[in-house]
Amino acid sequence: MKATITLICTLFFTALMFAEVSTSEKNALINFNKATNGSQWTTKWDFNAEVSTWFGVKIVNDKVVSIDLSNNNLSGTLSQDLSTLKSLQTLVLFKNNITGSIPANLGELKALRILDISFNKLSGTIPAELTSATSLKEIHLFMNDLSGDLPSTIGNLSNLQVLSLYNNSLSGVLPESLYSIKSLKVLALNSNKFTGELSNLVSNLVALESLSLFDNKMNGQVPLNLEKLTNLAEMNISYNSFNGIVSKKLAKKDMLNLTMVDQYGVASTLKVVMDKDKAVASEE
Repeated sequence: MKATITLICTLFFTALMFAEVSTSEKNALINFNKATNGSQWTTKWDFNAEVSTWFGVKIVNDKVVSIDLSNNNLSGTLSQDLSTLKSLQTLVLFKNNITGSIPANLGELKALRILDISFNKLSGTIPAELTSATSLKEIHLFMNDLSGDLPSTIGNLSNLQVLSLYNNSLSGVLPESLYSIKSLKVLALNSNKFTGELSNLVSNLVALESLSLFDNKMNGQVPLNLEKLTNLAEMNISYNSFNGIVSKKLAKKDMLNLTMVDQYGVASTLKVVMDKDKAVASEE
């Protein structure tokens, strides 16, 4: 009798040890695989093997917490089923050939911290619903063909540290809520079609270390409040139509020496006139 009980307990704990993800999560992964043409992936998934052995998938406590399929020849579109993976913290699909739009229901992933779908062929807008994923710390969507405005609710992402959206076709004025993200360290919006001014509220971005806005259509005065960003180590606001007063210290941080483009598309370098720590930038 004791031997039987011991055997049952051993089998029970062995089953627990090798427990797999739920059927719904497994099906979500399979649907994701099919939607991105899994048969053409560089490293494929064996559906007959345990999910824990699938390339790029990390499981903790029987939940999918990470998917990293960088440079793995994914194509097709992103499956709506990804929202089933409620414990997902990292989704990295860097450098593939994914087309279509960003699923709005990714905003339902409350545990998501890193979203990287950069260097693909995504189109459409950045869905406002994405800003409901308030655990996000990094968003990398650069090198796609995204268009439209930044969501006005971007400020809901109060934990965001990196927003990297360069080389897209995004447009419009930067939303005011963007300046409320005090955790933001990297803001890379260069090579888009953003317009309007850089608000004096930029001084609220107290953690900002890198600011890249070059090659847009922004204008107005260079905010004096940029000088208040003591953590700012580098910036590039060139190839816009900014003007105004900057400090000597601030001018040194611009990688392209404050080169601006006028309404006729003619590039010229703003002359910086030194006066102690202050400089007046003026076109001649």
